[in-house]
Amino acid sequence: MNLYRSTALTALLLVITSCDDEPTNVGNGGTGGAGQGGASGGGAGGNATGGSDTGGSDTGGRGGTAGTSGGTGGAGGSSGPDAGAGPDSVSLTLLASGLVAPIALRAEPGAGGRLFVAEQTGTIRVIANGQLAPEPVLDLSDRIVQVDPAYDERGLLGFTLHPDFADNGRAFVHYSAPLRAGGPDGFDHTSVISEVRLEAADGGISERIILQIDQPQVNHNGGAIAFGPDGFLYIGVGDGGAANDVALGHVEDWYATNEGGNGQDRTTNLLGSILRIDVNGAEPYAIPPDNPFAASPMPEVWAYGFRNPFQLSFDSGGTRQLFAGDVGQNLWEEVDVVTAGGNYGWNVKEGTHCFSTATPSESLAECPDAESDGVPLIDPIIEYASANQAGGLGLSVIAGHVYRGSALPSLAGRYVFGDWSTGFAEPDGHLFVASPPAGGSGLWSMEPLAIEGRDGGNLGEYVLGIGEDTAGELYVLTTEVGAPSGTTGKVYRIAP
Repeated sequence: MNLYRSTALTALLLVITSCDDEPTNVGNGGTGGAGQGGASGGGAGGNATGGSDTGGSDTGGRGGTAGTSGGTGGAGGSSGPDAGAGPDSVSLTLLASGLVAPIALRAEPGAGGRLFVAEQTGTIRVIANGQLAPEPVLDLSDRIVQVDPAYDERGLLGFTLHPDFADNGRAFVHYSAPLRAGGPDGFDHTSVISEVRLEAADGGISERIILQIDQPQVNHNGGAIAFGPDGFLYIGVGDGGAANDVALGHVEDWYATNEGGNGQDRTTNLLGSILRIDVNGAEPYAIPPDNPFAASPMPEVWAYGFRNPFQLSFDSGGTRQLFAGDVGQNLWEEVDVVTAGGNYGWNVKEGTHCFSTATPSESLAECPDAESDGVPLIDPIIEYASANQAGGLGLSVIAGHVYRGSALPSLAGRYVFGDWSTGFAEPDGHLFVASPPAGGSGLWSMEPLAIEGRDGGNLGEYVLGIGEDTAGELYVLTTEVGAPSGTTGKVYRIAP
């Protein structure tokens, strides 16, 4: 039985006329506020996208024998800020303000195309010719759960455009709907992945539900969706919520030391995974024949072992690698390069460290570095200490993009990403840039990107997302409040 998944067996066309855990308490894990997944650590609420609870390089592949990984502790991690060759600072050019909680930005194909901005509260806004249009092109607020303005990880969490959007007008969304009829008792809501038409001939907007995934808790929903260079749709799905990957709706797995969890399961449900589906053929979707588990009960799974992959992106150049930020729990934040069939470790590991469901604020001395059948656990390419540790850099990693633009040549080919904030009480998000090691393997070096004109070079806002346009230039999506409310949301272009 395929638990927690429901596909639309017939095309459902709806015409509309217009768009961690609990609030984080120490010991109860949470992501804070308006982002999906929440910030790790204590505090109340927050607008973190992809959070942590308080309470890899491409080294994957098959085979290998089960061994152990040593658990390491202390702040700083295996890869700390590095004084490598990067700009002393960047500036931010304001493009749009007055938003609520902007969590995703997608560029319309073509030179000078529009920028579409998704807000957690359910709308899609448009920036055209440098101006924010006064009305949304899509409003899903009547379809999503009622988002708590003080704290929530649910809402409109993902948005992307079909590669042929200029010709077919197809767009896709990932949002939190009320629990569907027949959903498991005690579950909180249902994640919905739908196709929408933003350019309907009659001026309306149509929705076709593609996939539904029942979510046991309010948090760790993942959210980001993106088309790969292969034309398939990739979907980030969190482990189901609560903390430690342990609670109602979190299944048992092969690792007896820890309770749970969905991260290590790929046969019972789709939680804790990155999915890959074909939306260009059969209804409601097809399974690409080269999916690594195409013959399994959960053929949509492309990779697994994730806690909360809130943001993900494909490199628009190079070898088109898939990067995902997986928000940590108490101690470590990570970014992964995701490959077919890869197991990224949660909840056996948090980053490169051995995780304990019994003592989540202390790493275990050792743990397996492979599944019981020999499939290796893939370590992240970037890891840094959570601000729950002394000297930590932030509470929730916000995945970004490899820079492929021309305005900032010193960033060329380097990975630009961020962190939501170092705390809940005041907005203190940061931007970072990371570079691969000279030898091609191991953790990447990282350093902060200082912001010109800001106190101490700090951003001073919560970071919710990082977007990219068709020229490879990057954008930062922020808010000044730690919740999906108000009108302090902004979109900036990263500039020299």
